[in-house]
Amino acid sequence: MNTQTYASEIENPATYSDLNSSHYADSYAQQDEFLFISKFLPPTVLNAIKTRLPGLRESVHRNFIPRHKKGGSISRHTLDKLAPEIAALYNDPALIKWLEAVCGKQLQPSPQDDPHAYALYYYTEAGDHIGFNYDTSYYRGERFTVLIGLVDDSSSRLEYQLHRRSRTQATLSGSLALEPGSMVFFNGDKLYHRVTPLGENEERIALTLEYVTDPRMHPWHRFISNMKDAIAYFGFDQAIRPKIGNTRQ
Repeated sequence: MNTQTYASEIENPATYSDLNSSHYADSYAQQDEFLFISKFLPPTVLNAIKTRLPGLRESVHRNFIPRHKKGGSISRHTLDKLAPEIAALYNDPALIKWLEAVCGKQLQPSPQDDPHAYALYYYTEAGDHIGFNYDTSYYRGERFTVLIGLVDDSSSRLEYQLHRRSRTQATLSGSLALEPGSMVFFNGDKLYHRVTPLGENEERIALTLEYVTDPRMHPWHRFISNMKDAIAYFGFDQAIRPKIGNTRQ
């Protein structure tokens, strides 16, 4: 059974305040803290980020975990140097305010030493995929994920299950294409999801933004998080860095 998804009320929103946050907040709550909007990112922002993509290819860190994951990633540390438009989007007060209105929580940026605060996922080789998983929060607070489509010349789909951990509601399954400018917003501990394998001569590039309600983390959870990011995403040089603070820019 597919969940309901939405096109934006405005074909090409110039800013997030153009989108009725209260309308989407109702849908987000009904769908177990999940929302998909097919036309979300303003075209000027989308195009500015897409112009950076060709120059970023040499920075992609590829990884392969049998039976779970195959693909490439670029961490926020590299993006800070080569694609400042992404950091600007992540810290955009208008975007954060809109997301807070939808989820009903006060959101904070992930700590500056978190390579997953914002990152790019490159699916460029046949078979690139990620298996079913949660975006587990190792922070003391909740972690919220924003996925934004940048390039989608592929047959890959984001498949997901809602209410999977509920004792009172039936699990609902859905599937969608993350087309350029589209957005998925969800609570990382609630959405069970995967990306189906890429076909031959296909390409899919997505941007992820991660916000938290409490950026504190137990040292043991920090170790687990670092190992996960080092092995499954960015490599040890990007995932293991000294803590340099956490302030909203």
